[in-house]
Amino acid sequence: MKAKTTDKIATFVICFFALFIVALLVGLLGFILARGVSHISFDFLTSAPQTLRAGGGIGPQLFNSVFLLILTLIITIPIGWGAGIYMAQYAKPGKITDFIRLVVEVLSSFPSIVIGLFGLLLIVNTFNFGFSLLSGALALAVFNLPLMVRTTEQAFRAVPKEQKEAGLALGLSKWKIITSILLPAALPSLITGTILAAGRIFGEAAALLFTAGMSTPPLDFTDWNPLHARSPINPMRPAETLAVHIWKVNSEGIAPDSKDIAAGASAVLVLLVLAFNLIARWFGRVVYRRLTAAKRMD
Repeated sequence: MKAKTTDKIATFVICFFALFIVALLVGLLGFILARGVSHISFDFLTSAPQTLRAGGGIGPQLFNSVFLLILTLIITIPIGWGAGIYMAQYAKPGKITDFIRLVVEVLSSFPSIVIGLFGLLLIVNTFNFGFSLLSGALALAVFNLPLMVRTTEQAFRAVPKEQKEAGLALGLSKWKIITSILLPAALPSLITGTILAAGRIFGEAAALLFTAGMSTPPLDFTDWNPLHARSPINPMRPAETLAVHIWKVNSEGIAPDSKDIAAGASAVLVLLVLAFNLIARWFGRVVYRRLTAAKRMD
């Protein structure tokens, strides 16, 4: 077979699978949005769910999902970025480093239900945190740390060595090189890793069933004291997230419009993930421009 013919066949196969994946994704998103967008309204987004009557909303679950995302990223980003930077810039090649990478790889392959049971036994029961937002955030942090560590390490290793060597030639310290040279260059990949982790947080349900719980107490959105039981930002209260609510409505819902609620909540979840992706990428571009502009001015 001639080289040109082989190249055309390979190009056709690659383009076919690429278009197939795009079509599959568009079809899936279109199906979810087509079923659920018509059920979305301001009252649906702000009102509390109903167990027996029709007309319930997803207000507390929507707030719980966003608040849990913030708590989880507050825990995950510093630890994940720090561990990734250590593995890429400080860890010396050897058996210990290889063992750490092996542990990270094994941890990343754990099913989410196993992480949930681990959180139930250790965080909920042993540490006595109970079913709470904090328990869910800690469990999801364990679930997402391997992804964050790997993407951070790969992002820093992908920066050309010449940039690091240029910093060393200028007499910069290692920390200064990391913060001023390597971090701005690796920032787009770090943002991508954070977005991937956020998508897993939004869509996770199995781990949260055993840690954050399947119920939400009545919330007082005028009380923003985190020590009060009915405060929305109290991290020690149980919290049913949007993904858990979708599962619960589909499996146990007895309200007359439970299917409509599940369809609307699914559409909201998809739109929420898309909105977060766009905002995170916009924020990453703004930070990247400021960091690179500051570096040029210096």
